[in-house]
Amino acid sequence: MDGVATVSALTYYPVKGFHGISVSTADVVRTGLREDRAYMVVDAADGTFLSQRKVPAMAVVHANPTPDGLRLSVAGYDDILVEPVVDGPRREVSLFNKWFGPAVDQGDLAAKWCSEVLDRDVRLVRVPPDHDRDGWGLHPGKVGFGDAHAVLVTSDSSLVELNTRITAAGGTPIPMDRFRPNIVITGWPTPHTEDTAATLTIGPVHLGYSTEAIRCAVPTVDQSTGERKGPEPTRTLATYRRHPTRPGVTFGAKYATLTPGPLTLGDEVHLTRR
Repeated sequence: MDGVATVSALTYYPVKGFHGISVSTADVVRTGLREDRAYMVVDAADGTFLSQRKVPAMAVVHANPTPDGLRLSVAGYDDILVEPVVDGPRREVSLFNKWFGPAVDQGDLAAKWCSEVLDRDVRLVRVPPDHDRDGWGLHPGKVGFGDAHAVLVTSDSSLVELNTRITAAGGTPIPMDRFRPNIVITGWPTPHTEDTAATLTIGPVHLGYSTEAIRCAVPTVDQSTGERKGPEPTRTLATYRRHPTRPGVTFGAKYATLTPGPLTLGDEVHLTRR
């Protein structure tokens, strides 16, 4: 028995690669938490997305939705308020040279601010209202500007296991925000229980397991400073979490939305096994 598991953290990331926003309640829609990765920064010349893999300083740029728009802020620069362009001029963008599609450009003011902050020529774009992108895996689902899936789930027990190993090797424990999860679950005594589920039921929300999360360089970035710290957690994960058939290490699992609805901190989590 895994005991009673509950939701201990909910986080969404309005702009892909920017700092996350922790909330006590969230609506889950078909593409994940509402407004999660609704915006993305792309190269102005070719539309290729930017992430912390290439620009770790994105971690400390904040994007906060307000009743008046999207407020962008970072230390050392004046804030700006971007009035969202829900539909308008389209720009072709791409993710990993695997997905190509249109996005709604958010205008010159947002582009100028982001270009100055990130020290490169970029545009800020938004998911268009007719966006329809498939995920993949056991339950493919739909996805916005996330890497390839709607929701990333991790568990406290998985982090405890990882940090125990990091500490035993003489390293410094890392916080959960390095993995940029959407939903963190507490109460599973067995680490990596999130890898073993077929479905998760959280209140009215049903999530279907898609695939394990293969981790890139982003977990080596300190989310409070925007600096790459490395080699942890990759070095320790490589000792026990190498994927058996694909290159890389794993931590957390990716899920598709099967039934949308509201989530609240403390909601009980029920799983069915694969």
